[in-house]
Amino acid sequence: MTNIVVLVKQVPDTYSERKLSENDHTLDRESADAVIDEINERAVEEALKIKEAGEGEVTVLCVGPDRATDAIRKALSMGADKAIHVSDEALHGSDLIATAKVLAAAVRKVGNVDLVIAGNEASDGRGGAVPAALAELLGMPQLTHARQVTVEGGSIKVDRETEDGITHLEASLPAVVSVTEKINEPRYPSFKGIMAAKKKPVETLTVADLGVDAGEVGLANAGSAVLEAAPKPPRTAGQKVTDSGDGGTKVAEYLVAQRII
Repeated sequence: MTNIVVLVKQVPDTYSERKLSENDHTLDRESADAVIDEINERAVEEALKIKEAGEGEVTVLCVGPDRATDAIRKALSMGADKAIHVSDEALHGSDLIATAKVLAAAVRKVGNVDLVIAGNEASDGRGGAVPAALAELLGMPQLTHARQVTVEGGSIKVDRETEDGITHLEASLPAVVSVTEKINEPRYPSFKGIMAAKKKPVETLTVADLGVDAGEVGLANAGSAVLEAAPKPPRTAGQKVTDSGDGGTKVAEYLVAQRII
């Protein structure tokens, strides 16, 4: 039996206008529509495929505000069995390291975890470091940026695609895996799955419940902070070049002035 934890994050819709809060320059999550991160849907799909190939249980783990329950329910409607939602005001503004600490504590609370699956990066922060930090904190091998995953008994094999070719990785379970957008095509939740998700258990926890010191998380304890932010200036009208036989020269002069060439 494979006990799988899959990380899910709710992010601002990339089609919505995204901006920073005027107060502390963190991401203003209330100003945009919120959706489950697309790469997380692929992580959920991969967890379900592994479960369906044998026996196991898939637990969704999400760190986020109260409305992140929408993302959790989406994962449950796809077929995950249960969920843990870590929601605490103390987490606002937490950096990658603090987030990884909270996730690690939550994974330990699940207990007897064979595999943790995550997306390689979230579309809001694009740090791409949480899976590696989580693996370090849990003392598990990390197999990141996977485009194919195979679980055989007590081992896991991963194909990682890089600019130089395909790298083949193998490790013993338990392990942490992050997947790319090439890993699969996530399924659409069925009506039956949507209805079933309403009855699946979702455990809500605070940092205190996880035994994490609130003094180690949050914006005040982050390793970096945004000191100043300004909206992107509106686009100005382009420069029109009329070709009277010297159009090429004018374009070249413009590119030189812009230090493009």
